[in-house]
Amino acid sequence: MEEFYAIVLFLFVLFLLLGSGVWVGLALMGVAWVGMELFTTRPVGDTMITTIWTSSSSWTLTALPLFIWMGEILFRTRLSEDMFRGLSPWLARLPGGLIHTNIVGCTVFAAVSGSSAATLTTVGKMSIPELRARDYPESILIGTLAGAATLGLMIPPSLALIVYGVTVNESITQLFFAGVFPGLCLALMFMSYVAIYSQLSRSWNPRLEIGMSFVEKLKNSRFLIPVLCLIFVVIGLMYAGLATATEAAAVGVIGALVLAVSQGAPTWSTFVTSLKGATRTSAMIALILAGAAFLKLAMGFTGLPRALADGIATMELSRFELLMILMVFYIVLGMFLDGISSVVLTMAVVEPMVREAGIDLIWFGIFVVVVVEMAQITPPIGFNLFVLQGMTEHEMGYITRAAFPMFLIMVLMCFVLIWIPDIALWLPENMRQVPQ
Repeated sequence: MEEFYAIVLFLFVLFLLLGSGVWVGLALMGVAWVGMELFTTRPVGDTMITTIWTSSSSWTLTALPLFIWMGEILFRTRLSEDMFRGLSPWLARLPGGLIHTNIVGCTVFAAVSGSSAATLTTVGKMSIPELRARDYPESILIGTLAGAATLGLMIPPSLALIVYGVTVNESITQLFFAGVFPGLCLALMFMSYVAIYSQLSRSWNPRLEIGMSFVEKLKNSRFLIPVLCLIFVVIGLMYAGLATATEAAAVGVIGALVLAVSQGAPTWSTFVTSLKGATRTSAMIALILAGAAFLKLAMGFTGLPRALADGIATMELSRFELLMILMVFYIVLGMFLDGISSVVLTMAVVEPMVREAGIDLIWFGIFVVVVVEMAQITPPIGFNLFVLQGMTEHEMGYITRAAFPMFLIMVLMCFVLIWIPDIALWLPENMRQVPQ
């Protein structure tokens, strides 16, 4: 009964603070403070200071602002223009045509950004005018862009995976390895949907592209070479065991600056703007992580997570049933919170359940990221939907309907992960020797 009252209190205080507009990180700290005052005799102030300092001074966490800054720098280059010129000659003849530039472009930029919003803005800036000019159906244009942009949460360097790794104390590098194949698999599923849609839709009548010779395609591809080289260097350093995620992120920042300078893009103003943007985003995530760390400690003192885990264990749910419950839970939560907030808010309770069920935490991180990707395109708080509304000026209902097939594909991806867990586990299990 005491655990029941604790749950009610935690939820009441949390939703009271969030509903009043308090920042998520501060709301988490407020809930933890109330919980410790009422259910423990520990000195709250000292505990909070120690926990926040410990969580904020993590060496692993330094990869976060570096990867964010790398994405901010590239966001302010000519990358979007170069990407379309490099990809379109190769993709034009595929079933579905240049709609595939949305998906492949998001996949490429996700590998240098880690942010869903930055991926959507960069690729949308290049593809929306070009595809509209070629008379591609508006709904599939918007839907694929909304769905594929969520790959920024999955494909390394993923900010969501960094946050998850810090929260559950798992290797960021191993999580990055685990996200490679599922991210590519999800991209291929999006592309397969586009190919099928193009064959079945009666409204599919885009303007055909002028054919290019192989040599001309190669010439256009030179615009993609710098970005692809940066991706291979950053990911390759980790894959080869030559660098940790943090060291690879530092190399990525230097590479992004070199690429920007070679394009003549950075002025002092854009350099400062990119630094400010990275600082704001990093500070926001760090505050959420600090609040989550304090909440996790407070809930540990109350014994609530263990009690819930034991309660789930007595229900004798199968692994599949537990995952289905968690999937629905995160989908509903994602309607009201962004992905990173959903992860850090719930891990204090969910992690013991997952461990009790014997689920691999590396695999579960990928599963959770796929589910919270859906939060980016589910109303009323789907951030990608708001970004697209600003870029296309369509009504929210239209954008939501256009993105719904992508949502269903992500649900299917969750089942694929359950049926074939090696999609996420094969690479990290074969790369255990890399530095953490």
